[in-house]
Amino acid sequence: MAGTLIRWIDGQAPAEISGGTTWGMPFSRGSVQGTAALAVTDAAGARLASQAWPLATWPDGSLKWAGIALPATGSPSDTYHVTADAGTATVAGRPPSDRPSVTVTESADALTVDTGALQMVIDRTGRSLFRSLSRNGEPIARDARLVSLLQDTVPEDAGTARRDAFTGEVTAVVLEQSGPVRAVVRLEGRHRQDGAGGNRRSWLPFVVRFYFHANARSVRMVHSFIWDGDAGRDFLAGLGVRFTLPLEAELHNRHIRIGGADGGFLAEAVRGLTGLRRDPGADVRGAQIAGRATPPAETWNPEVSSRLHLIPAWGDYTLSQLSADGFELRKRTAAGHGWVGISGGTRAAGFCSLSDTRGGLGVGIKGFWQSHPGQLDIRGAAGSEASLTAWLFSPEAQPMDLRFYHDGMGQETFEEQLEGLEITYEDYEPGFGNPAGIARTHELTLFAYEATPSTESLAADAVSASTPALLQASPEYLHSVGVFGDWAPVDRSTPARARLEDSLDFLFDFYAGQVEQRRWYGFWNYGDVMHTYDFDRHTWRYDVGGYAWDNSELSPDLWLWYSYLRSGRADIFRFAEAMTRHTGEVDVYHLGPWKGLGSRHNVQHWGCSAKQLRISTPAYRRFYYLTADERTGDLLTELVDSDQNFLGLDPVRKVRPDAATYRPNRGALGVGLGTDWGSLAATWLTDWERTGNPHSRDRLLGTMADIGALKYGFLTGEALYDLDKGRFDTGREQISVSHLSAVFGLVEICSELLDLVDDPEFERAWLQYCRLFLATKEEQVEAVGQPLEGVYLTQAHSRLTAYAAARLQDRDLAARAWESFTEGGEHLNHESAFTLRKIEPPFVLLPVDEAPTVSTNDTAQFGLAVIQNLALVGQYLG
Repeated sequence: MAGTLIRWIDGQAPAEISGGTTWGMPFSRGSVQGTAALAVTDAAGARLASQAWPLATWPDGSLKWAGIALPATGSPSDTYHVTADAGTATVAGRPPSDRPSVTVTESADALTVDTGALQMVIDRTGRSLFRSLSRNGEPIARDARLVSLLQDTVPEDAGTARRDAFTGEVTAVVLEQSGPVRAVVRLEGRHRQDGAGGNRRSWLPFVVRFYFHANARSVRMVHSFIWDGDAGRDFLAGLGVRFTLPLEAELHNRHIRIGGADGGFLAEAVRGLTGLRRDPGADVRGAQIAGRATPPAETWNPEVSSRLHLIPAWGDYTLSQLSADGFELRKRTAAGHGWVGISGGTRAAGFCSLSDTRGGLGVGIKGFWQSHPGQLDIRGAAGSEASLTAWLFSPEAQPMDLRFYHDGMGQETFEEQLEGLEITYEDYEPGFGNPAGIARTHELTLFAYEATPSTESLAADAVSASTPALLQASPEYLHSVGVFGDWAPVDRSTPARARLEDSLDFLFDFYAGQVEQRRWYGFWNYGDVMHTYDFDRHTWRYDVGGYAWDNSELSPDLWLWYSYLRSGRADIFRFAEAMTRHTGEVDVYHLGPWKGLGSRHNVQHWGCSAKQLRISTPAYRRFYYLTADERTGDLLTELVDSDQNFLGLDPVRKVRPDAATYRPNRGALGVGLGTDWGSLAATWLTDWERTGNPHSRDRLLGTMADIGALKYGFLTGEALYDLDKGRFDTGREQISVSHLSAVFGLVEICSELLDLVDDPEFERAWLQYCRLFLATKEEQVEAVGQPLEGVYLTQAHSRLTAYAAARLQDRDLAARAWESFTEGGEHLNHESAFTLRKIEPPFVLLPVDEAPTVSTNDTAQFGLAVIQNLALVGQYLG
């Protein structure tokens, strides 16, 4: 069998895959029973060593998603095919004995991982991430450590500040995968204060994963930490990863390589032999510039060889990237001596290496300048050992200041806070603008070199670290297997469809352009976008309460991921990936009383007092199946028991109509049937298909049945939830709808559930909601005895009508869906440059002083409405 075509997301194969590659792939229900049946062939039909593991299963137990890994290779194929043929599969996924493999050797105190090209020894506990890294047995680096600096005074008092040094202390090591093609090692720990005797403070819990593939000469490292300090007194002044490198060669055969902008490199030796008053010889100079070992010194011009001790040795180098628009390079001979400026530029590659004739280490940081302030340090390169530090937060930047941005302005009571909401759209509450519990993830690649590589090779390594190559199935295949609900590949077959596709392309290109134009970059910001534009000031409302950072409001995450699924565009994928990294880490709490909850949009990502499941919902993270990313899997696991959060924090506490009598307890928790249940359903569905957990399955199926049993189904608005039983009280009779209920993933999750689970009453309840939400008042009264109040976002909700039309095969409803969609433009400011009401391109990207006032949430919901209406009732498009 030919199998399914897999392609490189950027359109062509990279020159090399130094560290192997991993991707996620779905299969139609019932077609594949397990990963043992999967095999991979290249474009020529040759079968390759591969490894596959289950990511999710269908309700019938068949394989839904698999992670698939290939070894490192110097000649990747242009395309691959994945086949599901038990007759050609290897036993337990093991390649034949002549195929490359990665091996893991365990002892009581350490793990040793061998890819065939490099070897890493990882201690089970201690202050090192790894004890040693070798290339073909030759030591390259040792004693890798996490390092951090804590400043004890506010940044404005920096003149009196003290900075304490901390080192990451590993407390647990877990072997998550052991080969044969891919191995994954997870380390956990906390940063502990250096010195200070028995009173050493610990903070910043971290998780580090190392990824190894057979044949690999590089290792991927994913580092995540949780900020658990006191924002009023703890100011992080540096966070990095430090490696110790042994050096043996002569100083003139030790080479520094630091990536600058646009593929350029600083290429120098610790002791330079060029530009001297006396010439050592062209062959000597040429060898040093190329990074090769120079000829023996006795063959040089003696006027140089006899005076080597008089040529300065430059042991320390630094590149600092303190903003998205500028980096500085400098060097010095040693500590205690002045720095000499080298050059500067705009956006550095985030890559550096130190090597000599026996080998060396290169380190690349993904999203380096985008996640500024960052820094790369080499120290002691003129000694017997040097250090290379990849700073994820530069110690030369202003210390990290996470204090809340205002003093509360007297908003002590709910009534006062709701008044504030009326003017700045900020839902403030004392103590809730607290960052303790937010997280951040960085991805690094470590390269082990046999000798100093050519600058061309290093430039390729820098690109592979910053923009990893990725294999993916086509949009047509992803659509054919029925994952992620209602969507369809890009279709420009008619003028009307082409106009809509042009609109979608414009919207993505506009926001991608705004990220660059507005510099939506930085350590805590990269990946997010702003919520709403201020037409008077010609800037986004970065400083106005709830109008600033978007924090997933109305699902831009979903808009981007469905746009990628439809198009297969690499630029959309990377935009969506960055947003998922940000919203899943920074906008969600990972420890403390709000663990598992996210913060609504605000001037600061953690500033809003609305801590809700609608931001942390797995509906936004489930697309990790495309990459098999373990870190995102961690975030999903964190949410498994998120229904417990309703005991500690009522999401509608400030506006609850029954606030005088409502007392949350384990048997009677008020849970909204829109954003709340939609998030819980996404949680339970994702956990059920990932792990088979009967707890999650039963809560999902049970609450679906209960919604179907409610007299008014989803129109009930809120039901009482028994936390111990995981069921709703089906006796509640009320009608309450919200314009927000269906715009945080509920539509997408219900679409999947109706295809996965046979529950006629649940389907009836959902179709009732879809039919009536945008129905006429007369139709609503006829169906449920009263008109629905709180119906807004007409364009966004047109997809509800479209769903009912498609499910019921109702042409009149289909026509109404398109009518509601085109009439929905009243929710865009009338001064907007986006002529969405008539859907008439071409759209023109206006200059800064004429930018549109449309908000991100309008855009996201417009995009989702187009995508889902096309998939559901596209045939009725005029």
